[in-house]
Amino acid sequence: MTGLAPHVVVVDDEPDARAMVGDYLRMHGFEVSLCDGGRALRRRLAEVAPDLIVLDLNMPEEDGLSIVRDLKARSTIPIIMLTATASPIDRVVGLELGADDYLPKPCELRELVARIRSVLRRAAQARNAPAGEGGREIRPEKANGQEGGVRFGRMIVDIETLRLRDAAGTEHILTRSEYALLKAFLDNPKRVLTRERLLDLADARDPEAFDRAIDVRINRIRKKVEPDPANPRFIKTVRGMGYVFRPDGD
Repeated sequence: MTGLAPHVVVVDDEPDARAMVGDYLRMHGFEVSLCDGGRALRRRLAEVAPDLIVLDLNMPEEDGLSIVRDLKARSTIPIIMLTATASPIDRVVGLELGADDYLPKPCELRELVARIRSVLRRAAQARNAPAGEGGREIRPEKANGQEGGVRFGRMIVDIETLRLRDAAGTEHILTRSEYALLKAFLDNPKRVLTRERLLDLADARDPEAFDRAIDVRINRIRKKVEPDPANPRFIKTVRGMGYVFRPDGD
């Protein structure tokens, strides 16, 4: 950010839609950059680190899903997807790639602003890593001589950089939504958490839209923390109820 206002990059190949969204966000106190596609976005990212990206999935030059894949492989900038098709497949794939939220296009601009603020709030909570329920603090521990992490199964969660670190020191990037879910489990070990409760703890809006997204994100986390994601030991499914975190993998 260049000031106190959150900086949002809007990526859309349609000039009128791009300008309309940009003007509305500026009216509501955001700093805004406008990009007409993936190339323009990458040029802008080389100049500044925004707080959030609003990304149209359906662009002729480069589709939004490939942009999400590329960005999430090298950064933790939150992404809200806009999709004109509103295809469940596109939404699920985008969430699996690491996007933080989605809206059908054309969207209600007031809802877009609410979603942006919600995602930014989750991002800030992930950065600050506040104490969990009941005031129990997540305490950093040493791992391989390094500070600033908490153990999650066989991995260490670095609370400063939002990365996972294995015993060999190899790092894996976490999205902010993944971190929010990991923190919910860390704050509630050996307690069954329903999807609705996870939505509350991860501060995700719209339970109807995000019920499936919780499953998608947990599957994505399992691929990073479980020795055998097909047979999870640490994040267990409790049929008909939800999920439970087993710190010792029992």
